[in-house]
Amino acid sequence: MILRLAPLLVAAAGLLASGCATQHGGASSAPADATLAFFGLRPDMTVVEVWPGTGHTEILAPLLKQRGRLYEAHLDPASSEYARRTVDEFRARLAARPDLYDKVIVTTLAAPPATSEIAPAGTADLVVTFGNLHTWMMFGWQREAFAAMHAALKPGGALGVVEHRGDPRRPQDPKAASGYVNEQYAIELIESVGFKLVGRSEINANRKDTKDYEKGVWALPPTFADGAKDRERYAAIGESDRFTRKFVKVAR
Repeated sequence: MILRLAPLLVAAAGLLASGCATQHGGASSAPADATLAFFGLRPDMTVVEVWPGTGHTEILAPLLKQRGRLYEAHLDPASSEYARRTVDEFRARLAARPDLYDKVIVTTLAAPPATSEIAPAGTADLVVTFGNLHTWMMFGWQREAFAAMHAALKPGGALGVVEHRGDPRRPQDPKAASGYVNEQYAIELIESVGFKLVGRSEINANRKDTKDYEKGVWALPPTFADGAKDRERYAAIGESDRFTRKFVKVAR
């Protein structure tokens, strides 16, 4: 299936190189299309991307435009000025390219007690999220976030998760203040909501990442939270070490 899908993903990924989108680069940054292929993406799927960043929407939307469906579950614009501005900018980006994004459906993953329907219940073949778990941990509603994803998926549907991988020798900070999440913590959390781990990939791994920076994962590119201080060292490390894991929805 990956071989048959590859030409379509390569064509969609060409948008990144042509300037239609940006994708953060770095030592641990696998091509977005390779990560999506590992998750089992097909052009006839209904897919939900939760809290989109950059680099994946630009591949998903063209690929799914004719035979599939794409939901982009974004921040709650009513939650803060930052969220409102971020969602407005995202919608403007979609509106600027109707040839690519006119069929994208924007939904919301909001903090509880709000009920989030990121897609109609039981309709999604695949849900993906990239580097968001630590933020939900900071807010304290990580379980509710994955429950919303579980609700959106069909039985047997797939969940793809990429996250900054913490040092297993260190206890997990419940608030993930450093931005890093221990892999075993994440697996146990996600499986407790009604998923089963079925696939592991090291496509986004980075052994250079020591995970011990004063400003957490944000010291590394692309953020460079320390500014010019030690910038060359951080650039040589590259982006964070990340685990890439695939789950399927099982009965709760």
